[in-house]
Amino acid sequence: MRVGVDVGGTKTDAVAIDETGRILHQLRVSTGFGATSVLQTTAGVVSSLATALRVPVGSIESVGVGVPGAVDSSSGRVSHAVNLGLDELELGGELSRMLGVAVRVENDVNAAALGAFHLLELPPTTSMAYLNLGTGLAAGLVLEGRLWRGARGTAGEIGHIPVDTEGPVCQCGQRGCLEMVASGSAVSRQWPSDAASPVHALFESALAGEPLAVEVRQRFLANVASAVRILVLSVDVETVVIGGGISSLGDPLLAGIRAALDGWSEHSPFIASLRLSERVRLVPAGTPVSAVGAAFVGAPSIGDGPRPTPLVRPEPQQNREADQGRASTDG
Repeated sequence: MRVGVDVGGTKTDAVAIDETGRILHQLRVSTGFGATSVLQTTAGVVSSLATALRVPVGSIESVGVGVPGAVDSSSGRVSHAVNLGLDELELGGELSRMLGVAVRVENDVNAAALGAFHLLELPPTTSMAYLNLGTGLAAGLVLEGRLWRGARGTAGEIGHIPVDTEGPVCQCGQRGCLEMVASGSAVSRQWPSDAASPVHALFESALAGEPLAVEVRQRFLANVASAVRILVLSVDVETVVIGGGISSLGDPLLAGIRAALDGWSEHSPFIASLRLSERVRLVPAGTPVSAVGAAFVGAPSIGDGPRPTPLVRPEPQQNREADQGRASTDG
């Protein structure tokens, strides 16, 4: 049995899967803030899964953890995760000591990419990009069943490709990045709304025929389609899977992206030859894609890079609490 944990800014999802990838059990709990809270939440949900399945924690083959931040997947170190209050935390090593189980840590978008690849049951020889549309924009790449991180771990960071030299300044310091025109934050800037989801509010207003909403929606869809085109032209992936919070728009989102791609194909024989719209699909709705991917990240059999953090047997409680205190960035 393998366990995957997706640590989000407000919630933590966890799944246990068997050797075939079938989900045995899943849980959702609130995420704490700061190193100590994140460690306790993550270790606690792993223990809760083991309890629910009536197995000892020590029998878990591996644990994978997806985190929204800068992660060194080879060491399990999280150098920065602002939404979780983490800074220079040896997350993999600390969790391994707490649980007595091999632990591996990965960026959450990469974990989701691997989860989508397995949930869609894509052939092991194919290539796939997972385009995460949320507050920001980023992609994860799975080539022949393995994560591709690039030489320095930045493969898939297409949100920071400048597409408009006169566009707004991005938080990365560049001007006119793709993320500034093809993300939830981009919509919020162009279509201010008090709604819980400005993107959903935008699509509803556009459907009602409000001219400005139609204009902003079409611009947004064209820019997301540009992200798809960039992924295919740069990596030539067979499939681009749309995921992230915005993917919950469902068919209207997919249809709009495909329409933009087909429109370009009408004017460019080259683009038409790529059959871009046929390569795009949505992540399966209602699936814990990031947690499932994290479970596969932790699996030694994946062979996509360095092995999980070596198992470290739990220390006495007093020493472990002292270590957690030194690791915490709170206060």
